[in-house]
Amino acid sequence: MTRLFNEPSAFADEMIDGFVAANSAQVRRVSGGVVRSTVSTPGTVAVVIGGGSGHYPAFGGIVGQGLAHGAAMGNLFASPSAQQVHSVAAAADLGGGVLLTYGNYAGDVLNFTAAQDRLNSEGIETRTVVVTDDIASAPLAEKHKRRGIAGDLTVFKAAAAASEAGYTLDEVVRVANLANERTRSFGVAFTGCTLPGAAEPLFTIPEGRMGVGIGIHGEPGIDETDVPTADGLAELFVSTLLSELPEGISSPAGERAAVLLNGLGSVKYEELFVVYRRVAQLLEEAGVTIVEPEVGELVTSFDMAGASLTLFWLDEELERFWRAPADTPAYRKGSVGAVEQAAPSAEALEAGLTENIPPATDDSRAVAAVAAAAIQAIAEVIDENVDELGRIDAVAGDGDHGIGMQRGSRAASSAAVELLAVGSGARTLLQRSGDAWADRAGGTSGALWGVALRAIGDTLGDSDAATGAAVAAGVRGATAGILGFGAVVGDKTMVDALVPFADALEAGIAAGAPLTQAWADAADAATTAAAATAQLLPKMGRARPHAEKSLGTPDAGAHSFALIVQRVATVLKEQDSK
Repeated sequence: MTRLFNEPSAFADEMIDGFVAANSAQVRRVSGGVVRSTVSTPGTVAVVIGGGSGHYPAFGGIVGQGLAHGAAMGNLFASPSAQQVHSVAAAADLGGGVLLTYGNYAGDVLNFTAAQDRLNSEGIETRTVVVTDDIASAPLAEKHKRRGIAGDLTVFKAAAAASEAGYTLDEVVRVANLANERTRSFGVAFTGCTLPGAAEPLFTIPEGRMGVGIGIHGEPGIDETDVPTADGLAELFVSTLLSELPEGISSPAGERAAVLLNGLGSVKYEELFVVYRRVAQLLEEAGVTIVEPEVGELVTSFDMAGASLTLFWLDEELERFWRAPADTPAYRKGSVGAVEQAAPSAEALEAGLTENIPPATDDSRAVAAVAAAAIQAIAEVIDENVDELGRIDAVAGDGDHGIGMQRGSRAASSAAVELLAVGSGARTLLQRSGDAWADRAGGTSGALWGVALRAIGDTLGDSDAATGAAVAAGVRGATAGILGFGAVVGDKTMVDALVPFADALEAGIAAGAPLTQAWADAADAATTAAAATAQLLPKMGRARPHAEKSLGTPDAGAHSFALIVQRVATVLKEQDSK
């Protein structure tokens, strides 16, 4: 369990601040994460990595010479927001383009892709390689669906070494893709992990049993078995990984591989060395030449007791990059000469929330006041239900939905108060509050709610009074934006409550109902639809590999959406009665 923390929702930020204070010779803080504090070669490719916090040394701990140029660091087990990724990448850019590389999780893909689009539009050529090394998370025929676990390191290392060697962006992308294709990992766990402030772990495993095929976010394994001996675990690891060789390798005999035995958080190094002893024997018996193995904590899962094995099958080029020197807070190899770089001022890193406020009419400011009251009410209802949302999400996911929604809604509420005070219209208040939500929450929910508030703000504008038709059109625009991320009704996501809500609101307004009544009726439709998700199997996101575990439990995103629109209905009724 986690013992040392202050306010749980502030844990990730305080952790990053402390990490930077302890490692200022190698990293410096920027909005959204960290970048190198040392001088890098101008004109080379910047390799920007990232993901949720809780995986140290991934991701900030492997920023430095010879490895990543920057890391976008989200909340615990939640992807960084698109704004965070953009901020880190812009700060890390050296003029040779940017490679974004990260584990294959829905929220990360969504937010990194949005950041990539923005960077490209700004003239910073940006490409992506997602890591898909975990063979337990999808069959080989669906390799593109696999998640990234400890194999993150091999891809990051190869890409960064290629950049240091002066490769172009196209060539760095080629090397990263090749490293990903030649990396395979498999993990197990003996206990679940417990987030700061949580009373229970995200999942439990009976005493004496072991979850097999575990992920790095606390996702339950795909199987369960008795805890083996150390040799027995080594044999499971090696036999499983040797059963799926990369394309072009017909037999392990005569091949060369980097080997990573990774502790997930609570397994002692001494235990790992006992396991590695047998891993090395088995690989050598299979004819594999082991190249510069790593044993220790490389990509963890907070305090989870578990381990994973990664095999990185090398060719001449990949071996050269694997052996290349690196110097980061948590990973060192060879000798690197580094010169410290002066950090820019905080003012240069972030524009103020309330700068450059567009003009607004009194009518729009009145709408903005209602919007601010609604956002405040959203933050309150999330605060009231944060633990329950986390519990629901932990049934088959990673349990971060409650805390992510709390961080996002609180940030949006604070932003709305500040923007209202300086005379913002409805569009400016909703859009900038949405950006604050997405930035602070990270993850899939942060991105979705950021899109939703921006879309509604776009429709309402900064000059007109709000009509029921305009609000319904804004909600329809938000729905279209969210559907653009790929989910459909029936996938067991927020969309299952959102679409019925939008349909009912539009129908109520078209039938002549006042906004207050149409919204209340639509909220009831959303609540009914959210409850019905308990009978669905998830088809997207981290819950997908454990779909059957979620039967009988509603989707956390749909449930929180229903809570929110019900609370907003109350705000609209109160405003209507004034």
